[in-house]
Amino acid sequence: MTDPMVQMQMDEHIRAALREDMPFGDVSTMSVMPEPRRGRVRLIAKADGVLAGLAVFSRVFELLDASARVDAAAADGERVASGQLLATVEGDVRALLEGERTALNYLQRMSGIATYTRRVANALAGSGTTLVCTRKTTPGMRLFEREAVRLGGGSMHRFGLSDGVLLKDNHIDAAGGVARAVAAARAAAPFVDKVEVECETLDMVREAVGAGADVIMLDNMTHEQMAEAVALVAGRAQTEASGNVDVSNAAAYADLGVDFVSCGALTHSAPILDLSLKHLEVLG
Repeated sequence: MTDPMVQMQMDEHIRAALREDMPFGDVSTMSVMPEPRRGRVRLIAKADGVLAGLAVFSRVFELLDASARVDAAAADGERVASGQLLATVEGDVRALLEGERTALNYLQRMSGIATYTRRVANALAGSGTTLVCTRKTTPGMRLFEREAVRLGGGSMHRFGLSDGVLLKDNHIDAAGGVARAVAAARAAAPFVDKVEVECETLDMVREAVGAGADVIMLDNMTHEQMAEAVALVAGRAQTEASGNVDVSNAAAYADLGVDFVSCGALTHSAPILDLSLKHLEVLG
């Protein structure tokens, strides 16, 4: 997450989150700490999981206090255990207090997603199938949530509507059928874009392959139907299994031979990882 444009976008979101939390300042902190004082606080895990978002966590404090420093005792993508010291944050006490909840909100959310993603990815390990996320993200949090998926061992689908052609049921209805939708996409979209078609039946799969789709999404099919669809496609397009995939059933997709499994649950159903900032010390 060192790309300058990505960092600029993330900074905009973080600043907005801080403004949301204290639009007119932090009255509690201004009461107990009206003048700048140096302080230190510890980041501690309160549950087992996968850590994700330390750079975002650190950035919250840096935007409030340019001299703030986070000394990490763990790294993004690592498994951590309840009670483990993850980092020490040092800076102006006012910044530590003002940024605490926003920083934790990002880190807990991202770590929860990474933890859930790791579990789903492990269920598919060794199958040759790539786990990908979806656009089912929290508004304003997509950059952060997708980074958490990556740190948990998942991969990326298209970022948004501008990044590729995915013809879903309503697009197909609007165009008047699968073949017409694919032809329209080929005529209008940049030639570098792949065309993916969401198929709910084997007849739709046949039509999509015949129309020259690059990727066939097997949406909400039974295991048997997906296996038959993969055989029908026979390598003429890539295949993606989709529809109600979660940690409880992901392993069932490992023997299908699909290229991708997309899982909205990575970002819409992952619980947070419980973390805490504790033992604030005022230094001098």
